Amino acid sequence: MSFWVYILASKRNGTLYTGQTDNLPERIWQHREELKPGFTSKHHVHTLVWAAPCPTREEAKSYEKRIKKWRRAWKLRLIEEVNPDWKDLYLTINDWYTRDAV
Repeated sequence: MSFWVYILASKRNGTLYTGQTDNLPERIWQHREELKPGFTSKHHVHTLVWAAPCPTREEAKSYEKRIKKWRRAWKLRLIEEVNPDWKDLYLTINDWYTRDAV
């Protein structure tokens, strides 16, 4: 089983949300469909712009907490290092989700 830390955006340089999950495709789908009330549904934050696998749930939670404390500029740099065009990675999630699963 793999655990994931991810960042969603409302648009390029828009509102950001950082989360963690053990089922990335399902969790992102829930955000996109606004199935649970909260920050992402209120601010329409649906675009998966960054994600990284972690070997354990504890590491994913720790990584998520660290990123949430980061300055916005650091988060933007993290996203743009791997996704300079801010493409919606959810559209190709099956291509890399299973490949990178730990």
